[in-house]
Amino acid sequence: MRIAVISDIHGNIAALDAVLADIAMRDADLIVNLGDICSGSLFPSETADRLIPLALPTIRGNHERQLVTLPRDRMGQSDLYTVERLRPDQLAWLGSLPTSLRIADDVLLVHGTPDSDLTYFLETVTEDGLREATLSEVEQRAGDTDAAVILCGHTHLARSVRLTDGRLIVNPGSVGLPAYDDDRPFPHAVESGSPHARYAMITRAEGRWSAESIMVDYDWETTAQDAEAHGRPDWAWALRTGRVRA
Repeated sequence: MRIAVISDIHGNIAALDAVLADIAMRDADLIVNLGDICSGSLFPSETADRLIPLALPTIRGNHERQLVTLPRDRMGQSDLYTVERLRPDQLAWLGSLPTSLRIADDVLLVHGTPDSDLTYFLETVTEDGLREATLSEVEQRAGDTDAAVILCGHTHLARSVRLTDGRLIVNPGSVGLPAYDDDRPFPHAVESGSPHARYAMITRAEGRWSAESIMVDYDWETTAQDAEAHGRPDWAWALRTGRVRA
């Protein structure tokens, strides 16, 4: 079985279309979506309209939760931009998504970790910034979750870790936003280092799952110009470089 894993599209429909086209050439049995679908500075409504008819197994991320639960005066810039552009039926779709989902009996979809849509699974933030999580940290976050594969998003960084008991944790990276910064719990930057759209393909052969990280070219310059036109030079820089502007 081959499952294509997408996450963190953030309204970047050009990157989404490029990824879907690449998946179509790779003979996947299924595509799953780990959330943070529309929120950003690009094309939230168009992204929702592209995905809803596909009826992919999809979970909500922290941004879906924020879009449907927070009052507008508590929303950040990206969520406010998005909620003002989504139709009621699109918001209803986002609000209907589950927080987790099990696929093929042994594959679990979460956004952050099994316990939180905000916790980083494969990275750790300290006062010194972002670093890769240690194996013991990852195992603690996985807990006793009964799944051979746990698929997670949220950090936009493509990475896979196999636990000592054989469980595989896979982050496909971000389809639509290759870098961002945050100040929780400490200020830090998350950078993929290139402008490519990213997704993962997981494959089960002879009873064992493996993961492949895939990078896809698309017209990120035009998308960066769209972000600039929408008042987000920070997004434009990230989209062009995969870095956060210093």
